[in-house]
Amino acid sequence: MQKERYLMLKGHLSAEAQRFLCNEEPAPSGRSETTLADLRSATKAYITPAVRQVLATTKVTTRHIIINDVECLEVRPPKTTVSWPILYGFGGGFIQGSAYEDLTIAAPLCAMTGAALIIPSYRLAPEHPWPAAIDDGFSVYQALCERPFACVGESAGGNLVLAAMLRAKRAGFPLPRAVALLSPWCDLDMSSDSQMFNDGRDPSLKIQESKTAARLYAGDHDITNPDISPINGSYDSAFPPCLITTGTRDLLLSLSVRLSRCLRESGVEVDLQVWEGLWHVFEWHHRIPEAQQSMRNIAAFLKGHLTP
Repeated sequence: MQKERYLMLKGHLSAEAQRFLCNEEPAPSGRSETTLADLRSATKAYITPAVRQVLATTKVTTRHIIINDVECLEVRPPKTTVSWPILYGFGGGFIQGSAYEDLTIAAPLCAMTGAALIIPSYRLAPEHPWPAAIDDGFSVYQALCERPFACVGESAGGNLVLAAMLRAKRAGFPLPRAVALLSPWCDLDMSSDSQMFNDGRDPSLKIQESKTAARLYAGDHDITNPDISPINGSYDSAFPPCLITTGTRDLLLSLSVRLSRCLRESGVEVDLQVWEGLWHVFEWHHRIPEAQQSMRNIAAFLKGHLTP
């Protein structure tokens, strides 16, 4: 079944979303090689109160574990109700972000599904450029894929999930039963339509920041390589059902639309959910009602495909 869904009517944004758009709660921005260390620290400080709040309300627990020599954050619900885990890829353009900072998404998802989440703390560029992040993610993937599992990734984490699945297909490893991608950064070529018309409209991401991340991550490598830009990969009907979320203000909106079309034309079941008036990975701001509803949609999608 092929689906496309457009959620939230224009003009019906929640008060919380409207406040964010009015820059009353701006997140740190301004990626550059010289300011990257400060930006990493500022972003973590910005999101830490929200992480603490969501950990308290969801009552999930976390611990650091090692899987195939990769440090991971394991997130567990108060009561595990399903046997399948979720491999989760955090965002940040491969140059910032962490498993901890994505708990505003991962913790609610863990509580809603009753599943354990495994978040690889993959290495970041420019200290560790491509293919370090994908190598780390795929190492963890190999440890999880011998039983039913799901994958979720946001922004660069969506890239990581797609690249890991393409590697798995080539190597003969099992694929997940279902995948959810939140504003996936699946093409490092920064020339899609929304990267022009949404630059300045998306409050959380700017095109120059994405270009900086692409340069620091890919270096001189060919960005059309599917291991770098997995939208260029070879997909077929063996790939699992996929839910993709984005918003009309998302700088990467076009990538979600293009990826949806690419997968559907390859025989993959796709549920594309475009949220009116919302921005790149709006789910990261967990207090916004639209983010909470999107997370409920994602949890229901995963449970629907993995729970007998």
